[in-house]
Amino acid sequence: MTTLTLTDSKIASAKVDALVLASTAGEDGAVLAEGTDLPKGTLAHLTESLTATGATGKANEVAKFAAVPGVGAKVVVVVGTGKPSATVPDAGERYRRAAGAGVRALEGKDSAVFALGSAGAEHASAIAEGILLGSYAFQTFLGEGKSAKAKAPLAKAQLHLKGRHKEDIVGRATVVADAVRYARDLVNTPPNVLFPESFAHSVSKRAGGSKVSLEVWDADKLAAEGCGGILGVGQGSGRPPRMVVMTYRPARAKAHLAFVGKGITFDSGGLCIKPGGSMITMKCDMAGAAAVAASVLALAELKVPVAVTGYLCLAENMTGDLAQRPGDIVTMRGGRTVEIINTDAEGRLVMADGIALAAEQNPDAIVDIATLTGAAVIALGDRTMAVMGNDEELRERVTNAAVGAGEAAWAMPLPEEIRATMDSPVADLKHTGERAGGMMVAAKFLEEFVGKDESGAANKWSHIDIAGPAFNEKSAWGYTPTGGTGSGVRALIALAQSYA
Repeated sequence: MTTLTLTDSKIASAKVDALVLASTAGEDGAVLAEGTDLPKGTLAHLTESLTATGATGKANEVAKFAAVPGVGAKVVVVVGTGKPSATVPDAGERYRRAAGAGVRALEGKDSAVFALGSAGAEHASAIAEGILLGSYAFQTFLGEGKSAKAKAPLAKAQLHLKGRHKEDIVGRATVVADAVRYARDLVNTPPNVLFPESFAHSVSKRAGGSKVSLEVWDADKLAAEGCGGILGVGQGSGRPPRMVVMTYRPARAKAHLAFVGKGITFDSGGLCIKPGGSMITMKCDMAGAAAVAASVLALAELKVPVAVTGYLCLAENMTGDLAQRPGDIVTMRGGRTVEIINTDAEGRLVMADGIALAAEQNPDAIVDIATLTGAAVIALGDRTMAVMGNDEELRERVTNAAVGAGEAAWAMPLPEEIRATMDSPVADLKHTGERAGGMMVAAKFLEEFVGKDESGAANKWSHIDIAGPAFNEKSAWGYTPTGGTGSGVRALIALAQSYA
């Protein structure tokens, strides 16, 4: 990962490979961001260069200029920040993305100074995160030929900020970015290497020496605990399922949250097998569990005074001779029976066991996160997570935490009439309902396992569907790489911090 430090030295004299500046979208094209601290002649030269190249200042735009008079840097990079929009209303996120685009444009370089104008001081934390998130590269499995040609991320970055700062901007950004990078690594790891047991081992190894304790349930333990949902999904694979329970208990915790993550390490669809093309990215079906694992570890490192219990529901959905069949009936944690209709709707089964376990602890809130439905992608596209739940205040809190952290999120309803479509003549309920509103149908199934608190009221619960933003099959943009994105990590961290 890029090494990040702060500097208040004059940016014009910095002897670095690149000086990164910001531009905004003006009426006639790109305009250098206010507060760009350079000599007048240098500013005039850059303004003329931007006009001559037709730069617009739009988001994700990168313009490079060599031999700029008045600066010591070999190259000046100007990154566009775009305009405020309904999906990106926060200037901090626009600058976070611009910083990410800038650092991505500097692959193979040794050093750079980021001086994004007056917004640098106001949005320093966001810019620091953008630099570190944009420097990600997954090169673990490159062979000798390709690894020799692959460019390493920018080695050293300095963020230009005047004066002293009480907040440890770099320290916090490093912890958050490292958590996102860990989630990305898990998602990008091929399924022959990352399976339930190895996933659990990875988390256990990373938690070593931290304030997070782990308990790993194997198939025998899951059977003894009545977790029929996760066992049913995993029974067609030679890689048995696991449940990893992560516990972070700081002294004088101000609240207790439960995070539940879907961890299908590969989803073939089971006997209701997916088309071949739809399986290619199914190593990402454990992105929810990756987000939970990474965020719980980060919260402990940040010493956030909120207790968190994480449940990683890990299974591989395969077509072996013991694979679950449509028509099977499984008994879930807590004793409810479920008729299996479509074995490719497996995520809600493993999640239901995890949610039921979380409910038994009566936390202040249960939040689950999963790459759950293609319907979420149809509804909200591939960059926006859907947020649902049984408590409007919690749903809005989760949505606002995500957006505030720079993750696009949209609150969705849970109509009551959906529940009737899951009635079963032979079990307590079916695990699927009508096709229309499939995203909400899946969430409504999960709601059945939320349980009640000591007063008899339903536990507060929110569901996050990250089927769209968890994996980027298109070109990199902003600080978002191709492949695993680490979706949900910053949202969960921000949510826990809102309770502190």
